[in-house]
Amino acid sequence: MSIRIALAGNPNCGKTTLFNALTGSRQTVGNWPGVTVEKKEGHLRGYPDVEVVDLPGIYSLSPYSPEEVVARTYLVEEKPEVILNIVDGTNLERNLYLTTQLIELGLPTVVAINMLDLLQKSGDVLDTGTLSAKLGCPVVAISALEKTGIDEAVGLALQTSGVPPKGLRHHYSGALEHALAHIEEAVLHDEPENIQHWYAIRLFERDSKIAEKLGLTSEQVDHIEKDIVACEEELDNDSESIMSFERYEWVGRLVSSSLHAAPRQLSISDKIDQIVTNRFLALPIFILVITGVYYLAMHSLGAFITDWVNDVFFGKMVPDAVSGWLEALEVDEWLSNLILDGIVAGVGAVLGFVPQIFLLFAMLGIVESCGYMARVAFILDQVFHRIGLSGKSFIPILIGTGCGVPGIMASRTIENEADRRMTVITTTFIPCSAKLPIIAMFAGAIFHEAWWVAPAAYFTGIAAIVISGVILKKTRLFASDPAPFVMELPPYRWPRAGALFRSTWERGFSFIKKAGTIILLSTILIWFVSSYGWSEGGLGMVENMEDSLLASVGNAVKYLFVPLGWGDWKAVVATITGLIAKENLVGTFGVLYGVGEVEETGKEIWAQLGASYTGLSAWSILVFNLLCAPCFAAMGAIRREMENWKWFLFAIGYQSVFAWCVALCFYQLGMWVTAGVFGIWTAIALALVALGVYMLFRKGYTVRIENMVNGENAVG
Repeated sequence: MSIRIALAGNPNCGKTTLFNALTGSRQTVGNWPGVTVEKKEGHLRGYPDVEVVDLPGIYSLSPYSPEEVVARTYLVEEKPEVILNIVDGTNLERNLYLTTQLIELGLPTVVAINMLDLLQKSGDVLDTGTLSAKLGCPVVAISALEKTGIDEAVGLALQTSGVPPKGLRHHYSGALEHALAHIEEAVLHDEPENIQHWYAIRLFERDSKIAEKLGLTSEQVDHIEKDIVACEEELDNDSESIMSFERYEWVGRLVSSSLHAAPRQLSISDKIDQIVTNRFLALPIFILVITGVYYLAMHSLGAFITDWVNDVFFGKMVPDAVSGWLEALEVDEWLSNLILDGIVAGVGAVLGFVPQIFLLFAMLGIVESCGYMARVAFILDQVFHRIGLSGKSFIPILIGTGCGVPGIMASRTIENEADRRMTVITTTFIPCSAKLPIIAMFAGAIFHEAWWVAPAAYFTGIAAIVISGVILKKTRLFASDPAPFVMELPPYRWPRAGALFRSTWERGFSFIKKAGTIILLSTILIWFVSSYGWSEGGLGMVENMEDSLLASVGNAVKYLFVPLGWGDWKAVVATITGLIAKENLVGTFGVLYGVGEVEETGKEIWAQLGASYTGLSAWSILVFNLLCAPCFAAMGAIRREMENWKWFLFAIGYQSVFAWCVALCFYQLGMWVTAGVFGIWTAIALALVALGVYMLFRKGYTVRIENMVNGENAVG
């Protein structure tokens, strides 16, 4: 018989670290909440019949966001053989709130107090025996990071499987216990005895999903409502607040009886936070940190390595070696052109930026794993709150710097549906790893490796998110009050070399893997359609690329981009191929500017690119591709998260139109300021700026809380 161990706990309590240790998996671990947004499964090492399930981090079993629904549905519906509840030992009181709810489910439960090493460093002493006796279930102290106590926790979980906890039936006040007993007697007497009490609590908190699951009639709901109202009147509070207060009261007594805390002094984390979260210094420090990260990765050390890889390795060594190999084999000319001008030029153009990408991932990994990025979410909560979002919206943006797909999925942590949809729409504005080669390419080819290009692109994405948030929040579709943002700031930690190397390699290797699959196939296709065209009544190889199939496609749609400063068909088709994978834009430019031209002109590929565009037109191309519809994979994630074709089309349409308008305004107004050129499109750009300013400062729709019925927002 197989056994399922469900790992449950608060966000950032160490569940995923423990999951990796138990199963040998390598799931992403971060020193901030919201990394896990869906359950993950694996088999316990050495026990093929034992399945370990890593549930999303939740603060309670009251489902407000999609990932909380995932966790509660699994526990209530699937009923795993045992719950291994991971508790952050440095924040017992907050974490044990969930523990009380888990035990009330009536399922076998083991409590693992994690971060034992940090608890011991603080001088605190935890009496796990007292804690176990009070909770009515086994308690064990562990350190998932140091891998201590894990074997004992697993052993207890296997022993406890099939043994329900004693429960916490009699730890609430008389009025509340009276109301719960009435609810059990009225509608729950036919349910299993070990879960009746939990159902009663959920009904007391007016959980409509539980009422629906139990199939309660309107008469039964009205009957228990009288008991709830009577308790609310006696205790002078609403039912949810009563329950929360009662739990925290009991948890507070439990912690005080089992934890002997050492005298408190300001920790190193507290002292650092006094500076980095200071109301005046926080944002400037954030800007300096991000600028420094991008400067080192994309300009200083990263640019030096990338220049060598592009100019020497992929510029001379690889082409010369492949060319000599092809000549020795005496391959046909068309195949030689395909390999040299298509595959080597296209894929090599993308892989040339791998050093910068790896270095950027490593540096981002350092600021993430040390705990600083959790502070950034706290800092930006103040900014986001002013535009109607919460700091939770920054978590998907943070994850989106690696890849837009998990960033979009991380929006599940946001309870408010309007905020969640708006976050899904705007998350891909932040430059992901696939957009980094585009930034690096233009920085080197057009802007002479200027240090400011990469951080400017990053903050352009942030600005686009903020501006879009303000504008969208003031429409009927997205009008709502921002959800409160509650999170514990993790202590600062030295990044572990092994974990940092693994996360950097996994992120970077996914980029390389894409270059060897999607981008390889795309560059072959780009080479074919750029080398062949219709001539003499049939399809054949053309001498001039302007007569190719690709040029025909680009010329047909280039007029949409003429006002943006790049009506050149090459830039247009590169942008179109970027919808498959954003790196394709670089690969396409590599093919188009590398075919048969290097030998003739003596110029490097990127030098030819630099000669084709001005600074204004290049920045227009860059901005458009940063903000427009993302790659197909991210589009698929948007479709899944929106769960509606209309919302999906709205998201893609908004991103594309917004990107076009921003690029238009930048180019047209830039030409007016720098060259004195003023025309109809300049006037349109000015009108768009005026419209944007109006939308930013106009009065938005307000949410009438008293008219919110069945979870739908009434706006006016």
